[in-house]
Amino acid sequence: MKKNLLKSITLIIFPLTLNPLFAEDTPKPDDSEALAMKLQNPVASLISVPIQNNLDFGIGSADAMQYKVNVQPVLPFSISDDWNLITRTILPIYHAESPVAGGNEVNGLGDILQSFFFSPKKTVGGWIMGGGPVFLYPSASNNALGGQKWGAGPTALLLRQQSGWTYGLLTNHIESFAGSSNRSAISATFLQPILSYTTKTYTTFGLNAESTYDWQNSQWTIPLNATISQLVKLGKQPVQFQIGGRYYPEKPSGGADWGIRFGVTLLFPK
Repeated sequence: MKKNLLKSITLIIFPLTLNPLFAEDTPKPDDSEALAMKLQNPVASLISVPIQNNLDFGIGSADAMQYKVNVQPVLPFSISDDWNLITRTILPIYHAESPVAGGNEVNGLGDILQSFFFSPKKTVGGWIMGGGPVFLYPSASNNALGGQKWGAGPTALLLRQQSGWTYGLLTNHIESFAGSSNRSAISATFLQPILSYTTKTYTTFGLNAESTYDWQNSQWTIPLNATISQLVKLGKQPVQFQIGGRYYPEKPSGGADWGIRFGVTLLFPK
């Protein structure tokens, strides 16, 4: 009883202890810092559901806008004492204005991309590694939102984390192997250099280039993204909020000029 009374008096005198990040039923500061760092690791053993909102502007002759929501659940599985299997799925949902005057806007689901990373539970020489297959599913609800092709290929990750810094490279390559014969084949390489810094207050400043090279058309698409993310706790639920912008130094003719990104990631630590 005395212990409960002391706790009540402490909460009255020090209301800052009600801050979600430091409440008794939340992770300790060190745990929250580790959680913030795990969010920068695509193959971390952490269940998460990022919901990423992307708006791109200046598309086509009509200076059109495209709004894409990427729902990206990440599920880790322990498959042995030394290895994890991490599945990363990207489910895109579009609202796209017509890139030409007088055209019709398009709404619906795009093609789903799913990666399977086999990753050692321990670092290798200080490096986090992962690799495996990636699959493209022709799930688009409208022909304009997908390639109508089945695709597959390899994916890999090399990453290092130290003193708040995260840097590395995520890559994959997709080749189509089946689907509509009326649509062009898909041969695309994705390269994402990663650089971020996470502070002691769980704020992360990030830079990346989600670059894709289209081998069929010999064309790069390179958006440079700059983001700021903050880890907080809503009740017992850890959540990360993100906001940022991007610029396209390289793009196909009629591609977007610039864009913004905002997102929410729900975390489910073990």
